[in-house]
Parts: sequence; C-alpha cells; structure tokens
Amino acid sequence: MVSLQKGQTVRLEKSGGGTLTRVAMGLGWDVRQAKGFFAKLTGGGSAEIDLDASCLLFDAQANMLDQIWFRQLASRDGSIVHSGDNRTGAGDGDDEVINVDLTRVPANVQTLLFTVNSFLGDSFDRIENAYCRLVDSTNGAELARYDLSGSGSHTGQVMAKVVRSGDGWEMKALGERPTGRTFHDMMPAILGAL
Repeated sequence: MVSLQKGQTVRLEKSGGGTLTRVAMGLGWDVRQAKGFFAKLTGGGSAEIDLDASCLLFDAQANMLDQIWFRQLASRDGSIVHSGDNRTGAGDGDDEVINVDLTRVPANVQTLLFTVNSFLGDSFDRIENAYCRLVDSTNGAELARYDLSGSGSHTGQVMAKVVRSGDGWEMKALGERPTGRTFHDMMPAILGAL
C-alpha cells in the first residue's frame, strides 16, 4: 500500500504483478467533535456532515463523458457503480464507495476523476479522519491511500485521478481544495486538474 502526498503518482498494479481489472475508490470521514466552551454552547457539537463522492469520466480532449454521483449511481455503460449517499459519515470504514470495472470502462475514457464535496456547505475544518483509498476489488488489497484531513474553509476536494497509461492505469493524488456543494460548482478546479 502506498500513502500518497498531494501531486504524487502511483502506477496501479496487482500486488503480485499484472494488470488491475476491478478497483474501488472508498471515501471515509468523521465529524470533528467540538470541545470546551463551544461544545457546551452547541450541545456537544455532534452535528452530521454530508460528504459526497463523485467520479467524472473525461476523454483525451477533457470533455466530460459521464458522471457518477448521488443523483446518478451508475455510469451509462454500467462499468462504474456508486454505493449510494451516506449523509452522516457514521460508522467505521468506507462511508461511500465507487466500484470501477476497469475492463469495461469505454476505450474513449482517458481519465476518471474523483471528487468529494460537502453538500450542506460545511467546511472541511469540521471533518476529521477523512481519506480516499483505492482498493483492488478482486482481493481487497489497499493499493493507495490519500489523507483528505486538514483544516480549511473549503467545502470540496478534487481528490485524485486515475488515468490510462499504456496498457494500465496510474493514480495521481490531487488534493485541490475548491468551494462547492456539488462537483458542478467545482468545475473550474476539476478542469484545471486534468
């Protein structure tokens, strides 16, 4: 497993070598609990935060071909499927998962770009233990992890992109921090990351 830093790229391969066929991008987070005087004023500060994971498909000319998010849970060709909207971040492990069958992604798709945004507009300074990770779905092995935590007034993050590279794929951690309640609001940053 590789822990990625912003801007770092990793070639995606099976741990024993060979080409990956199915991967899952997992997103997990917890709500930061308020402490001290502020916690007393707010009753403990345990409000829920609704983060949303999205996967956008682009061709080599940066045209968006499809979008997978809480309002469209599968790509039109069926190669990418979203687990559904988690509105709280409660529980352990991945809160939202986007499953990708790389063997079925249409040949004209050059880039899969993964984003996360705070649908209700809560800033990332209220979120802790936030991460995205890429898992080999055939054996459950974690291939790469990117820590999304870090205080800030941003409400979105352009997490990572998975790009065709020869006969395989590469993942690049992006970590751009735009503001937006959905990926639509973050399109300037998304297009800049391609």
